[in-house]
Amino acid sequence: MEYNNLIQVSQYFKDEKTCKEHLAKLRWSGNVTCPFCNHDKVYVTKAGYKCANPKCYKKFTATVGTFFENTKISLRKWFLAIYIMTSHKKGISSLQLSKDIGVTQKTAWFMAHRIREMLRAKNPTMLRGIIEADETYIGGKNKNRHWDKKVKGNQGRSLKDKSVVIGLYQRNGMIISKPIENTTTKIIPQAIKENVKKGSHLITDELSAYVMFDGNYKHSIIKHAQGEYANGKIHTNTIEGFWSLLKRGIIGIYHQVSEKHLEKYCNEFNFRYNTKDFNEQNRFDKSITQCTGRLKYNELIAE
Repeated sequence: MEYNNLIQVSQYFKDEKTCKEHLAKLRWSGNVTCPFCNHDKVYVTKAGYKCANPKCYKKFTATVGTFFENTKISLRKWFLAIYIMTSHKKGISSLQLSKDIGVTQKTAWFMAHRIREMLRAKNPTMLRGIIEADETYIGGKNKNRHWDKKVKGNQGRSLKDKSVVIGLYQRNGMIISKPIENTTTKIIPQAIKENVKKGSHLITDELSAYVMFDGNYKHSIIKHAQGEYANGKIHTNTIEGFWSLLKRGIIGIYHQVSEKHLEKYCNEFNFRYNTKDFNEQNRFDKSITQCTGRLKYNELIAE
C-alpha cells in the first residue's frame, strides 16, 4: 500500500506492530543487527530480538538506539508527526502539531526537535561542481519592535540581535545551510573549505570574505550592488530562493527561533529541500532511515 497522503499514512500504520515492522525493515534492510555489539546474527522473540553473540545475549527491539527509544509516545503518533513535518514545505508549529496528533504542546515541541535532529545529514558529502554561496541574517527588525525593545546600532550586518546562516548549493544537487559565528574573512572561507571540494566553481556576491581564497577554487562574482542579478549561468538565485523558504517558515510558522536551536531548524529545511524531488512516501522512508541516535530532553534544554 502506498501512503502519499495523511489518510493513507493513518490507514497503513494502523497499529504499533505495523510501525515496528516498518521501522525494522527500513533500519536494517532485512538484516537485523544487534545495536549493542553489531553482531549480525539474532534470534526473533515474542517481544523483539535477542543477540546470538555469547558475549552479549542482550534483548532489544527496533527502537533501541534510535530517537524512539524509551518513548512513551506511540510509534503511530511519531510516524504521523514525522510525515507532517517532512511534507509541510514551511514546517509546522508545535502548537498545531500537538492538536494534529493529540499530545500536549510541550510534548510536540520536544518531538519536533528530536525529528529535526533526526533529519540532520549524518554523513554529508563534499559539494562539488558549480556552487552558489550566500549568507543571510535571521532575527527581528527594529521597525517591528516596540519602542522600549529597539536595539541601537543593529543596521546592516550587525549581529547584536541577529544570527548569520551560510548557504551552499550545488547546482542540480544538495544544499547545506548552517549558522556561523560571523561573516569575517576567517569564518566564511573555513565553512566553504569544510563543505566544498577543491577545484569547484564558486559563485558569490561581492562580500569581501568570499574573495579571500588561496586559489583552490574558481570564483565568479555577481555584482548585486550594481543591479546585476544574473549573467548567464553566473547567479545566486537558487540559494536566495532557499532563503525565502527558510525565512517564510520562521516568520510565518515559527515566528522566532533561538540562536541555540537555529541549526536544528536549518536541518529541517535542508532535508525537505534536498528531498524535493521525492514523493511523500519516499521522503518519509528516507527520514526513518536516519533515526539512529538519541536526544534527551535535558540535553535539549541545557544552557
